[in-house]
Amino acid sequence: MSESAPELRTPRARFVTLEGGEGAGKSTQARRLAAALAAAGLPVLRTREPGGAPGAEAIRALLLHGGTAWDPVAEAMLHFAARREHLVRTIRPALAAGMWVVCDRFADSTLAYQGFGQGLPRAVFDALAALTLDGLAPDLTLILDLPPEAGMARASGRGEAPTRYERLGPEFHARIRAGFRAIAEAEPARCVLVDAARPAEAVAADLRALVRARLGAPLPP
Repeated sequence: MSESAPELRTPRARFVTLEGGEGAGKSTQARRLAAALAAAGLPVLRTREPGGAPGAEAIRALLLHGGTAWDPVAEAMLHFAARREHLVRTIRPALAAGMWVVCDRFADSTLAYQGFGQGLPRAVFDALAALTLDGLAPDLTLILDLPPEAGMARASGRGEAPTRYERLGPEFHARIRAGFRAIAEAEPARCVLVDAARPAEAVAADLRALVRARLGAPLPP
């Protein structure tokens, strides 16, 4: 973190991110986890990426529903532009206020999707992250792991128009899964791989247990 960052995070504040491919259940589990934290008496903010701030939400519409096919570097720059707005307008103020922040996707998604999925060079990702994040990293990242075919079946069953990423082929989604698994293996102190093929309540119970064990949250089993 930058020199000023420690002053922004009280001992109570924690930053938890949920990651995974399409249809893995991130949004559902983020809602469940945030509700459990709130029920335990902790101040909590649930947010998402891309998005989470007005400017970031405008970029989200372009990235998920626009018809443009960007170069991987340009696409990563858009994600990090949205992330910077999110960080400055939403995440840092919440952490500074002592809140737990539960975020549906963060920088790991850009590494998985644009890096592993679209071939963005790691050096470009690292440079954008250094410029944008001021050293901020999640306290805990919960990676929901699901075979791509199962995730796409779930996503198509929502009855919503598919996003740009959902319309990409199975090879792309296989690379994303491999990317998330590689991230989890490379950073075991921060990341935990969770089997998301099970019923939602079983996954939610595992996530509560992980947040309780890793971060000391007073959550029920």
